[in-house]
Amino acid sequence: MTKPSASAKPAAKKSTVAKAAEPRPAKTNPQAPAETAEALASARSVAPGRRPSNISTSDNMPPSTATKADPKLANAWKTKAGRDLTEAELMAMPDGEYMNDKQIDFFRARLEAQKEDLLSNAGETTEHLREDTSIVPDPADRATIEEEHALELRTRDRERKLLKKISQALTRLDSGEYGFCDETGEPIGLGRLLARPTATLSLEAQQRRELKQKMFGD
Repeated sequence: MTKPSASAKPAAKKSTVAKAAEPRPAKTNPQAPAETAEALASARSVAPGRRPSNISTSDNMPPSTATKADPKLANAWKTKAGRDLTEAELMAMPDGEYMNDKQIDFFRARLEAQKEDLLSNAGETTEHLREDTSIVPDPADRATIEEEHALELRTRDRERKLLKKISQALTRLDSGEYGFCDETGEPIGLGRLLARPTATLSLEAQQRRELKQKMFGD
């Protein structure tokens, strides 16, 4: 018998190494449900850095903290007089109660108080103007007093115009037109009336008027 040649042995070893280097097929569990395979396939298809759409994020989100209106504020107008309501209680009133008797009473009291303050300031201005600046010997002091009088007169002139608007607002309260826009007839809104009780236009109408004044002048 002839012995195998030495060159055949290395070839057999190379084939064994080649078989070991071949990747083995992944083992699959035949009992795994089809839903798990579909979930894995969808997870692989999602681009990196993006959350799959079929994964719920409710577990990672903080609980919603929806604020509810205080029932004490919302119902305070039922047991209190209109002039005794606070601004927070007024704003908490239902929209259906806009410009009811309580709100009219509230704004009437506010307008009357503002009118009394303006009249009181006007009386103080009259007393100041009665002071004779001629008895002040120093010309610099006399010039300062006169400048203060001029500034006070300009302030009173603006307040005089405001007094006229307050009187008109009180008239609108009596006629039932207070709180509604002169141009559109829509509600002006409690927030705007609290900031400017003499307002006669809604915010949108006021902005349109100011825009027209800028474009075409007064």
